[in-house]
Amino acid sequence: MTGLHQPWRAALAALLLLSGPAAADDKKDAGPRPPGRAERAEKDDATYRQLDTFARVLSYVENNYVEAPDRERLVYGAIQGMLDTLDPHTVFMPPEVFREMKIDTSGEWGGLGIEIARRSERIIVVAPIDDTPAARAGIKAGDELVSIDGESTRGMDVGRAMQKMRGPAGGRVLLGIMRQGFSAPREIAIIRDHIRIVSVEGALYDGIGHVRVKNFQDRTDQYLRKELDRLRGLNGGKELRGVVLDLRNNPGGLLDQAVAVSDRFLAGNVVIVSTRGRDGRNSTEERARDRDTEKDYPLVVLVNGGSASASEIVAGALQDHGRATILGTQTFGKGSVQTVIELEDGSGLKLTIARYYTPKGRSIQERGITPDYLVPDEPNGKTGRDVPREKDLQRHFRAEPAAAPEAPTAAPKGLPDGLKPLDAAASLEDYPLKVALEYLNGRTSPQGRPPARAAGR
Repeated sequence: MTGLHQPWRAALAALLLLSGPAAADDKKDAGPRPPGRAERAEKDDATYRQLDTFARVLSYVENNYVEAPDRERLVYGAIQGMLDTLDPHTVFMPPEVFREMKIDTSGEWGGLGIEIARRSERIIVVAPIDDTPAARAGIKAGDELVSIDGESTRGMDVGRAMQKMRGPAGGRVLLGIMRQGFSAPREIAIIRDHIRIVSVEGALYDGIGHVRVKNFQDRTDQYLRKELDRLRGLNGGKELRGVVLDLRNNPGGLLDQAVAVSDRFLAGNVVIVSTRGRDGRNSTEERARDRDTEKDYPLVVLVNGGSASASEIVAGALQDHGRATILGTQTFGKGSVQTVIELEDGSGLKLTIARYYTPKGRSIQERGITPDYLVPDEPNGKTGRDVPREKDLQRHFRAEPAAAPEAPTAAPKGLPDGLKPLDAAASLEDYPLKVALEYLNGRTSPQGRPPARAAGR
């Protein structure tokens, strides 16, 4: 490795340390190796040989490439190439992308307001965020984002695409959009704005509350509690006759907020979600705390193909415990746990470490949550645009059977029985919401008291 510059020596040393000190210890051991330890040592030796090859390639590039290479780009590219062999949610984030990710969870940034995902080599719009420049410009779920400011997105990672669309308010971004029915991509100029996501908003329909949770960011559960209290105030201070918890097109977010929102509707020390990683590692169990729980009014959860991750945790928990009826279409199917690690140079690593399971042991990964009743987007049975789901993503990993026997999932039924027209919702164009409100209206007495709850589901 003659001629290997100091940055490469430091990088290689870090990689060797990551391969585990056990390998060096084993080499000093002249005695027989016990089973398991010998196998581990053999794997560690193989890792050393592979890292030696990696170091030699770096040395050749550093010393002989036709132009002086950008060392940082080479290192970051090597790391990204390594992670590209894993699942699509394990990603390396250079410092500028990592800063953007942290801004996401705060709910405020300068940009367009688009949720995107990568399908094969393409960037697809999962959903435009309501009341943002993207939504006002007519961007729709299922649109293919073919270029950003003239640069092709073919093969571009999601982090890079998000970085290009974000920036100070007032800046102009030119998006190339391909959509079903277009003969060729169309360019749409959008002006960035200050995006501030109010993660919860609601409305009252004759004593029935509709609460939409747009994503799970800092303080989402607090916003939900305040919105429910506001709706009770609009209802003359009386308890709500029922609530529609709307998780459609909610891409997820913070696990602790998903647990807190689920906890708000669940009484007792019941399981909300469990996780299990490789060889039993990263196994956790989140339980409800029996305090600050909402009254046991009828509850409907609305979901669709854009409901992912934290949204699926909430829907699965409320469904398994019989606390809510799930209406809508099959959810996205992201049932994996990521941990975020900040590195010394300001970059970050998002690493998949476990799978999520519902309280009854159902794996969310790849499958998603099946609603109790299938309610399409439109009365004619159409379910809207073909949005990507977890199973469509390149390199997604398969669902794994839960540790406990998995409860069978019944196919969703058609429209629920007992729909009762609600005058306050008569003019709604949102068909699934209208069905949910009419379903709840048929399950409450004129005095606003919910009927007696049947045991089980």
